[in-house]
Amino acid sequence: MSSLGIIGGTNFLAKSLFLFERVEEREIVTEYGSVPVVLKDEEIAFIQRHGRHHNIPPHRVNHHANMLAFRQLGIEKVIGVTSAGSLKMEIKPGCIVVPHDFISLCNIPTYYDDRLVHVTPKLDEGLRHTIIKVARDLAIDVVDHGIYFQTVGPRLETKAEIAMIRKFADIVGMNMASEATLACELGIKYANISTVDNYAHGITDEELHYEDIVNHASKREDLRKLLLAIIETIDC
Repeated sequence: MSSLGIIGGTNFLAKSLFLFERVEEREIVTEYGSVPVVLKDEEIAFIQRHGRHHNIPPHRVNHHANMLAFRQLGIEKVIGVTSAGSLKMEIKPGCIVVPHDFISLCNIPTYYDDRLVHVTPKLDEGLRHTIIKVARDLAIDVVDHGIYFQTVGPRLETKAEIAMIRKFADIVGMNMASEATLACELGIKYANISTVDNYAHGITDEELHYEDIVNHASKREDLRKLLLAIIETIDC
């Protein structure tokens, strides 16, 4: 049985998917669809959020199948790795944010489409603190709290939208809140690592292009080191 799940996106392009040696890929079939999962020693499971060919856009990511695949593998803890835009000048590109809360006001997924069930979503404090401690031990620039605002892709946000949401949040992305909500419904502990790879649209005068975001995110060697150290730290 696997005990730690990692789900990544823009930060895990091409060869960076295979963080470890001696891995195998397995197709996990769920009632929401099948998910390719990379497994290491039956202990660590990794899912590529945008598919093995990185061709699934943000608004079509199958969050239901991804999180259910983790549970079917017996996973109790999941770390979601996301690329985020900074909403505050002091949160500079190049740093890592470990959010303590999030906002998502539309397109909120659930497994309870046909039942009246109310779930209060949250991020797991114990897992958050582990991530923060390991990052600091590695001298990685980490922000130990922050609010993640989830928007709906695939387009980036307008300047007016950013001007509004920056009043309520610190970083912006397209996936974390959906994953955290579904993890809570499944009883999985979930925490997030957001790499800040750009300032959000309008925070600075520099024009924002998606290609630049991907280019910056795919070069995050500090993230690779952090994940490897976390895996060694967490009892799997």
